[in-house]
This record gives sequence, structure tokens and C-alpha cells, in this order.
Amino acid sequence: MQPQLIIQILTICALGGLLFAVGLRLRMDEIIGAVRQCRLAVILILNFAVVPALAVVLARMMGLDRAATIAIILLAASPFAPVVPVFTRMARADLALAAGLTSFVTILSAFITPWACVIALKSLSGAGDVRLNVLTTLVTLVATIVLPMALGVWLRHVSAPLSVRLLRPVEVLAEGTGALSLAFVTVREFQSILSTDWRVLVTMAVLSELCLLMGYLAGKGTRASRRVVALGTSNRNIALALLLAISNFANSPVVPGVVANGLLLIALGLVHVGIWRFLAPAPASQPTPSPPANEVADRVG
Repeated sequence: MQPQLIIQILTICALGGLLFAVGLRLRMDEIIGAVRQCRLAVILILNFAVVPALAVVLARMMGLDRAATIAIILLAASPFAPVVPVFTRMARADLALAAGLTSFVTILSAFITPWACVIALKSLSGAGDVRLNVLTTLVTLVATIVLPMALGVWLRHVSAPLSVRLLRPVEVLAEGTGALSLAFVTVREFQSILSTDWRVLVTMAVLSELCLLMGYLAGKGTRASRRVVALGTSNRNIALALLLAISNFANSPVVPGVVANGLLLIALGLVHVGIWRFLAPAPASQPTPSPPANEVADRVG
């Protein structure tokens, strides 16, 4: 079996499994409730239009080559990684908002991300040579993102006890498959990853920090809620970007470029989580309730 096909299968299984697990956790009213308590239009415009456009501008400013720019564009057009709720819990932010918003944005990404990539790629010099098969990509993303999550939400609706029993095994299997996929492509493209131009990593780091700031400003309400949008905007969906790269730019420097930048995003995400966890107050312990007055009197008597 071709290595690229192995990576593609592992990535599809990991992404589909993670989103099936997300669906098992959610009810539709939770998703709707999360969407209603944020500036949804601002978040969508920021993630699907502003961030890809900013990626193109930064890549031009740094003088990056075409393959490196494509890799950054694919990540820039893939918002709200499935790991955002995990990072949110670690950062002591609004977990309910993170789960609902990540689910909603991820579903939309199956339909919007391919078009966001096409528009951003048109800005490249000689863009006629850069082709992204939108129809095939849409079908792949709907099958990998929308259907597994919808299945999870449906199963949660019809049988909550079964969804609870399935949740942990599905999460472990999906996370293990995702780690295996990332490890496999990292080992296969190790030399290419090591030879990544420092300007590429600097560009991705600057983009990530700007995304964090813009996401925080685009948030609404408490710091915990703003941090959710900040984490979702700065932590791009590496599995989705890798799937796009393998499906449309196989056997090119775009694939190791996505992996190298993705590993950097994971590291930056953990740094942000660590800082916010340190700054956020620990959850207050619940005080022990006092016994009723008549019970105290009985004890004294």
C-alpha cells in the first residue's frame, strides 16, 4: 500500500473518530446554546476569511515559496481543531462553549474550507497551476466530518447510556489513530521537516499569535468565553489540513510543510494553555453544608 494512502486512511479515521466522539458528548440544544452566546458572524468571518488572507500577506512579506505558502493556507483555512475542548479544559475556560462552538465551526468547515482555500490560492503567482478538486474535497469532508458528528449526536439523542459507554473507547481509538497518523507522516517526511525554512516557522508562529489575539478580541463576555474563541482561532485543524494536502498535493513539499507547522501549532497551543492555567484561579472547593439547627440541638442534647 502506498504511504500516502496509509496516511490518508489514518487521518480520515482519526478525524472521523474524534468528531464522532464529540457528537457523543453533545445534544443539539447544547450546540445551539453555545452558538447563541457568542458573536458567531464575527468568528466565522475571522476564521474563514481574515485568517487565510492574513496568512497570504505574511507569506508574501516573508518571501516564502509556493509550497510553503500553500501549507500555511491549508492550515489557515482549517479552524477550531477537535483538541480545542481539551485545551479549554486544561486552561480552565468555558468548556461547554468550546464543545458547542468547535462542533458547529467544524461542521461548517466541511463546506467552507475548500472554497476558502481556493480563494486564497488564487492570490499565488501562477495560480493556474495550483488546483484543488473542490467537489472531491467536499465529498471527502462531508463523509469525514459531518456524518460522524451527526451520527454521534443522533446516538446521544436516542440512547444516552449507550453513547456514554462508547465515548471513552471511541476517544482512545481516535486519539491513538491520530497520533499514529502524525507519527507516521513525521517519520516518513522527517528529513523534509528538519529542512523546513526558519522563515516558514516564524510566519506560522506570528500568524498563530495574531490569531490568538484576534480570537480573544472577537470573543464575548467573560475571560473564560474569550479564551475559547482565542484557542479555537489559534489552534488550526491539523488533521483537516493534512487531509487536504494529501488529497490535493500528494508527494509534494506541501505535506511535510503542513506537518512541520502543525507540530509548531501544538507546541504553541500547549504554551498558551500553560500560561492561562497558571493565571486562572483554581476551581473553588465546595464548602461542607452545615447541619440543620434542630440536628445540632439533638447532638448537643
